[in-house]
Parts: sequence; C-alpha cells; structure tokens
Amino acid sequence: MQDVFIIGSKGLGNYGGYETFVMKLIDYHASNPSIRYHIACKANGSGYMDEKNLLGAKTLSPHHFKYGNAICYKVPVKEQFKSAQAIFYDIDALKWAINHIRKHHIEHPVVYVLACRIGPFFGKYVKEIHKLGGKVFVNPDGHEWMRAKWSALVRKYWKESERGMVKHADLLVCDSVNIAKYIKEEYGKYNPKTTFIAYGADIEKSKLKDTDPVYLDWLKEHGLSPFNYYYCCGRFVPENNFETMIREFMKSRTKRDFAIITTKNDEFLNELNEKLGFKKDLRIKFVGTVYNQELLKKIREQAYAYFHGHSVGGTNPSLLEAMGSTRLNLLFDVGFNKEVGQDAALYWSKKGGDLARLIDRVDGMSEEELKAYGQRAKQRIKDAYSWPYIADRYEEIFCGDEK
Repeated sequence: MQDVFIIGSKGLGNYGGYETFVMKLIDYHASNPSIRYHIACKANGSGYMDEKNLLGAKTLSPHHFKYGNAICYKVPVKEQFKSAQAIFYDIDALKWAINHIRKHHIEHPVVYVLACRIGPFFGKYVKEIHKLGGKVFVNPDGHEWMRAKWSALVRKYWKESERGMVKHADLLVCDSVNIAKYIKEEYGKYNPKTTFIAYGADIEKSKLKDTDPVYLDWLKEHGLSPFNYYYCCGRFVPENNFETMIREFMKSRTKRDFAIITTKNDEFLNELNEKLGFKKDLRIKFVGTVYNQELLKKIREQAYAYFHGHSVGGTNPSLLEAMGSTRLNLLFDVGFNKEVGQDAALYWSKKGGDLARLIDRVDGMSEEELKAYGQRAKQRIKDAYSWPYIADRYEEIFCGDEK
C-alpha cells in the first residue's frame, strides 16, 4: 500500500480549488486498496475543518477523523501571524507528516505539498523525508507572486519561495501545460522534473429542475431570467479583470444582464465604481457568493454566456466548471485559458472595445451556434478534465513509474 500525505489544503468539502481536489481524489480512490491518504486539515481559523458537516466522516479523536480511505489530521493554525499564517500552517503540517512517518515506520511515503508557500524552509524538510525513504511532490499552482493584492515585498517572498520549492521537489505536478513550460524555462538550472495533471470537472446536470423554488427564488431576488444573463464567478481581485469586463459590458448594446458571483470586497468595489460608475447601469448586478453547488450549476446551465477574466494561475476550477455546464464561454486571451478552451470557447483581450464587440456579436447567435459551442465545451471536459481520468493519473504518479 502506498501512503500519501497531502499538505496545503484547508480540509475537505470547503469551497476552494485544493479542497475540492482533495475531496474528489479521496472519493475516486475510496475503494482503491493501493493507496492510503493522510490529509492535513486546519484545526482553527478561517475555513477550518469541522467533520460534523462532512457526510460520511467518522470522528476518531478531537484531533483526527476518518473519511473514505483517508485519515485526516487537524493541525492548529497560528492565527496571530495573520497574513503569514498559511506559511506556518504548511510548515507545521509538514512536521506532523514527518513525525507520523517516523513514528509509524511508514515505508516509501509520498508527501504532496499544494502551492509554493514554504520555499525558504523547504530543503531541510525534504532532506528529512528522503532519509525516511520518501519522496516529495509539489503542485506549484499559478503565479502567486504576480497577484496585484500583494505588496512588492510579499511578491518577492512568493517568487523566492517558488524557486526554493522547485529546487528541492522530486516532482512538480503542474495543472497547466503552460505552468509546466514556465517552470522548465524559469528554473532550468535545477533540471526540474515536471508532469502535467489538470484539475477536474464534470458534465453532469444540476439536480435542480428548471422550476425548482431554490433557483426561481434566486432569479427573482436578483431580477434575472433564464438565458437572459451573462455571468462570471471568481474572487473579486484585480487580476481577474473585473474592471475590463464591467467597462466593456457597459459599452455593449446587449439588453441582457451581467450577474457577478463573487466575494465581498468593498474597497475594490468602491474603487471600481469611482472609475466606471457601473452602479448607474442597471444591467450590472453583484449577486454575492453562491455556496449551494447544485444552485451554482443551475445558474451556469441557464446563463446566456460565461465571462472568464482570470489572468494569473494555471487551470482554473471555475473555468472548467463553466465549460462543463454553460453553452457559451468567453475567455480572457491568455495561454492557460486557451489551453483549456481551445476551439470550444471565444476569446477577448484588454484592448478597448474588444470585449464589447464580442458581446454584441454573440448576443444574436442562433440556437444552433450556441448548442454547438456547448457540445464542444462538454466534450473538451470529458476528453481531458474528467475526475476519473485525473484520479487515474494521480494513482500513476503516486504508485507507478513516475515516482
């Protein structure tokens, strides 16, 4: 049996990319006798793990619980460090994994670290894991050091941290071909070993019917109607290009609405409104977050089209989910988005008027054209991004030759 320790997720069942990934991996490997998972989870702080909310979880002690073929351990978070707490959380989780491996004499373990947060300290722990006969894999995520929300000093840390983790990892598991290419080019002197395994999605329809009160009430609350709204879904941060999407939508002639599903960020919201004055445009509707996954899928299915403005990162979960549900997908023209969408989506740039013209063009598309794009998008997910396929690839690297 292969023991796999996963570090960097907040837990299982939370609404985040890594949290969904870990959950799906465990679910698809639940009856696999070849793999046993050990998952580090947050014991406290924002997004902490409470297994009472996880159907099928069995509490073993105040500090750990069982779910499927995974044993999940709650690692205390040092909340006093605020923005740096994720760094200390990953380090403490890594220490826990090493102690557990040593205490239980686990042979040839794989430790899989999600994201590049602990690069300056990483080499020391990798050496300890190697002495115990283990391997260390890293998922480098996207370009954290490029995110506008960070100060220049913090960006410098993220870049240095990325370098340290690439240097010491036995294998870098990239969820985007473009990220793998960047790692090879940027850090060639370390001769990094990379492999590509994407994030996953599904093409199953929402369990909610068109007439379900949950969906109809949501539409009514926000003044929307089926197939008469565009939408986007993502964190309300500058690198997701909300400014471009809103400005261009306001320029367009469409009579449809723009439903923006996002987290609350009053400072950024007010700053954007000062620039754009979008509050005067009744088509622009900030509808908050949607945590009901079946409702979110229904919203995707019955949208006219989806805007994807992400400009930083690898394969984005919200893009895959839109491709699996929404007929027409309009993506920001950058390498890792085109890698996913290929000919199943349409693309726009930040150049003034570009997205507005695209909106006006697609606004009058025939049902046949919309249906064709929807079918191509679903086929793209089925071919390259299905969860069973992703889980099988992970079994190969955890248990197979790529180790």
